[in-house]
Amino acid sequence: MEERTIQVDLCSMRKEKPKPDQLQFGKVFTDHMFIMDYSDPLGWHDARIVPYQPITVDPSAMIFHYGQSVFEGLKAYLSPEGDAQLFRPEKNMQRLNRSNDRLCIPPIDEEFALQAIKELVTLEKDWIPESEGTSLYIRPFVISTEPYIGVAPSRHYKFIVILSPVGAYYAEGINPVKIAVENHYVRTVKGGTGEAKTGGNYAASLKAQEMVANTGYAQVLWLDGFEKKYIEEVGSMNVFFKINGEVVTPALNGSILEGVTRNSVIQLLKHWNIPVVERRVSMEELYQAKKDGLLEEAFGTGTAAVISPIGQLTWNDEHLFINDGKTGAVAKRLYDTLTGIQYGKLEDPFGWIEKVEEVSRVK
Repeated sequence: MEERTIQVDLCSMRKEKPKPDQLQFGKVFTDHMFIMDYSDPLGWHDARIVPYQPITVDPSAMIFHYGQSVFEGLKAYLSPEGDAQLFRPEKNMQRLNRSNDRLCIPPIDEEFALQAIKELVTLEKDWIPESEGTSLYIRPFVISTEPYIGVAPSRHYKFIVILSPVGAYYAEGINPVKIAVENHYVRTVKGGTGEAKTGGNYAASLKAQEMVANTGYAQVLWLDGFEKKYIEEVGSMNVFFKINGEVVTPALNGSILEGVTRNSVIQLLKHWNIPVVERRVSMEELYQAKKDGLLEEAFGTGTAAVISPIGQLTWNDEHLFINDGKTGAVAKRLYDTLTGIQYGKLEDPFGWIEKVEEVSRVK
């Protein structure tokens, strides 16, 4: 892609920012957004930052009919020195292109996409909240926009980035959540789109999530779509279990999303010499481990919540209370370390943090 500049159209009137104690996840958006278009034969072009606004697409745009879309989620954090910084953003750009490939969307120049995100965050830096546990959520996404209702990959797309100041994803924060194991519905299967970050996966999860939310559960735990036996992931998180001193997480199998936080947790555990293994783990094994007193901790991992301890799992009307419903030592250490690195309060021995330079290259 030859296009290397970003045109900027500043908004004439700035929005009022929400108070830090009133932040909800994904409810408020900043003053500007980034857009870039794709069409044959131009490729990706017309990169621009514009005032946040509705987008106009044709009613026959393919996104509405066939769901050809992908998205990512990452955050910008404010360090004690006042620097805006990102956490492993190159991993998100790499995963975006893996998702693009699965959905037949043309690849995006990862370096340029990251440059665009940095330019947008720089412009909206005063939207990054300063209170503990808050951040600026970054949502890059691609939608198919060709006006055509034939079943085929689109030839036109929009790549958009929007920003939202956020507080905790779960109302419980770092306190343990209740999770229901889903035995009826499936989210995806091996060979499907489970390893891609595409909207259809989340649409498939809504029915089960809605059902358990009415009974006080934060999320559902998905089992494999073939045997409904092996654990895959929680609706918005990868999942880990500490069993008899060893931390176990389901191995990536083609239907599980490869989380950036998941990868970071595995690296941290190895760095601390805590045994960690990626393998298949069944609900029967987990139930037996609980029965034998060997299930010590359970927690989810993801960009939105970082680490979310699981205090209760409900499976076949059985309630498995984990660590007496309290946050475990490993989950707490992981949360403190990851957030400490993300906010620049702890040393970053892995080179995960990327500061957003104040020097802008936009024109």
